[in-house]
Amino acid sequence: MDFNGIQIGPEIFAEILQGCVQNRDLFTGEQIHAQILKRGDHYCKNEYVETKLLIFYAKCEIFCVAMKLFDRLRRQNVFSWAAMVGLHCTMGCYQNALLGFIEMIQNGVFPDNFVLPNVSKACSALQLIEFGVGVHGYAVKMGFVDCVFVGSNLVDMYAKCGLLSDARKVFNYIPDRNVVAWNSMIVGYVQNGMNEEATEVFYDMRVDGVEPTRVTVASLLTASANLVVVEEGKQGHALAVLVGLEFDSIMGTSLINFYSKLGSIEEVELVFSRMVERDVVTWNLLISAYVRDGQIDKALNASHLMRLANLNFDSVTLSSLLTASANFRDIELGEECHGYCIRNNLGTEIVVASSIVDMYAKCNKIDDARRVFDLTKQRDLILWNTLIAAYADLGMSGEALKLFYEMQLDGVPVNLISWNSIILGFLRNGQIVEAERLFSEMQSTGFQPNVITWTTLISGMAQNGHGEKAVMLYKEMQEVGIQPNTSTIVGLLSACSDTALFPHGKSIHGHITRHLLFSFPSIITSLIDMYAKCGSIILAKKVFELALCKELCIYNAMIYAYALNGQAAKALELFKQMEDEGIEGDEITFTAVLSACNHSGLIDEGLDVFALILHKHQPKLRMEHCGCVISLLSHFGHLDEAFGLLLKLPFGLDAHILGSLLSACKIQGKIEIGEYLCQQLFKLEPENSGNYVALSNAYAAAGMWDKALNLRNLMKEKGLRKNPGCSWIQIGAEVHSFVASDTSHPQTEVIFESLSWLNKAIRQTDYAHIVGNTEISCS
Repeated sequence: MDFNGIQIGPEIFAEILQGCVQNRDLFTGEQIHAQILKRGDHYCKNEYVETKLLIFYAKCEIFCVAMKLFDRLRRQNVFSWAAMVGLHCTMGCYQNALLGFIEMIQNGVFPDNFVLPNVSKACSALQLIEFGVGVHGYAVKMGFVDCVFVGSNLVDMYAKCGLLSDARKVFNYIPDRNVVAWNSMIVGYVQNGMNEEATEVFYDMRVDGVEPTRVTVASLLTASANLVVVEEGKQGHALAVLVGLEFDSIMGTSLINFYSKLGSIEEVELVFSRMVERDVVTWNLLISAYVRDGQIDKALNASHLMRLANLNFDSVTLSSLLTASANFRDIELGEECHGYCIRNNLGTEIVVASSIVDMYAKCNKIDDARRVFDLTKQRDLILWNTLIAAYADLGMSGEALKLFYEMQLDGVPVNLISWNSIILGFLRNGQIVEAERLFSEMQSTGFQPNVITWTTLISGMAQNGHGEKAVMLYKEMQEVGIQPNTSTIVGLLSACSDTALFPHGKSIHGHITRHLLFSFPSIITSLIDMYAKCGSIILAKKVFELALCKELCIYNAMIYAYALNGQAAKALELFKQMEDEGIEGDEITFTAVLSACNHSGLIDEGLDVFALILHKHQPKLRMEHCGCVISLLSHFGHLDEAFGLLLKLPFGLDAHILGSLLSACKIQGKIEIGEYLCQQLFKLEPENSGNYVALSNAYAAAGMWDKALNLRNLMKEKGLRKNPGCSWIQIGAEVHSFVASDTSHPQTEVIFESLSWLNKAIRQTDYAHIVGNTEISCS
């Protein structure tokens, strides 16, 4: 037109600028702007052209130029205000966007359906729901609420402010819902953890005949992953393929995230291989999936390929790799990651610093963890809690408590995680009274214990031999309305196993049945273990038979139950059944089977199992297996073979195995071997009085009274005392404990009379030939 001398009016330049806006073509737009300036005021001061120029620079996010043009406008109309409010939102200046909205109304310019979506977006970003409700009221008053774009943004605003019922009301009111409106509702539900509702809305959308977008399918996949529902997620994947959605970064990462959370690594790899573009987020998800699945080699290979693709690691990448090194106790990998962080100035990022601290702590390098913590200038709550938890996990309760108070002095308020870690530290260190005191202090400062707090206390009490306290805590937990989780139940069952609180164990079994918790392998395993330790092998077997899916841990528990109750033949039979079903045993399995053989004196069967380990499962061979075989041989007449096996052990000498051999030496009169064993035991456990007593008894049994007396005198010189034997029995709700030579029980005289009567009765019955000259002892 210009070349042919045809007059070009201002409206033509405005239309060309609109094309530049649509393509975000900054260079061409700037050339058009220059042409307008050359043609003088008739073009430059044309309201239509001025507005289009402002919109153009606003859409291209050239903030300074847009502001200058806006300030120079002779008349600021609704379109120019819409451009500026939108630009403020795009730049993240949400307060300025709302101030612009207010000023616009004050100047007599009424916002339209292009302004209101940006205003509601600013309200949600600032969580100003009251302001947002006012915007909603304005939309209703001005008749814009029927506009699908206004309605969709209102839905999004209410959802991001956590008001899902209000969001749903607005959504239901939109007359012609397009895919944006549907997506707003689905995304709102997912972001607020209402995954089932999100799935239902998705199905309603499909019934309504609306074609899904990447955002729709991505949201469905996220909801499916959170709900761990495989079929719905796979349907979302199939839908993406059917409607031809390209596997870009949005679609691909959503699919990888879904399959990763389900542990379907093959599907993760397949989706990744078909993605058309892979950014840092995509690679991070793949590496994280490998780490979560325990495939550290593949995670390292993926990180190497990521670098070859000219993509740098970020804090998420390094956190995943540091997590891998922590989980696998791979200090070399952890130190390499730490070095990369230092070289690339990532060590100062708090997320990375927390991962480094956690890595060193789990690799038993607590001093290095503390050094990293001390060098980190900005410490948030997560970093403090990470180090406190590290000390607590090691039972270093003093250091954990000191950090707990230092954190508060540093101006970082503690949270429930902090309290839970401190309580755990005391329990790990066996400081029951201190843990209880801290539990009370936590409540007095306004922190209400959660299920993790109660579980930590219950499990800690069980591990420290305070089963009754664990049961009482469980009752208190129920009284305050907190339901136990699987870890709580496992801790409770352990408490009942250790103290023979059989009635409580059965009541917990009832709770498991009522709350449909029988599908968890950890609970089934703990139930079998509890019944076995309480001597009820019949109930243990019933629990085993009721398990629908018998995993290795369940088989191990039942084999161990048979071993514990002297039913070695059944333990071996179950072991064979497990192998016939194609389930390969692990270290625990072999320990349980060999223990069963050891308790019942099945030498040939025990040696067969040991040979199986040596030939087919050599990497699974452990000290415990060798100890069981040595004990089996030594206690059933094959002491020389047992001693020979001891000298060939690849693990070095073990005090428990040496002690087992020593007791066999006493019975069989092998004093020379016993002396050798004791010399080794004195080196390994110089403060263990039991070793001195065992050798002394061996001397006494062989008639070597001088040596026995000398050893007893040596014990006195060292200040060592024999630990008294102890047993207990439960009658009703009360547990009665008995220690050797202790006469403090209130019914001691009655007990002694009963024992005396039993001794007489035994001698007068046919059982006398079984017990011989044995007498029931009151000691």
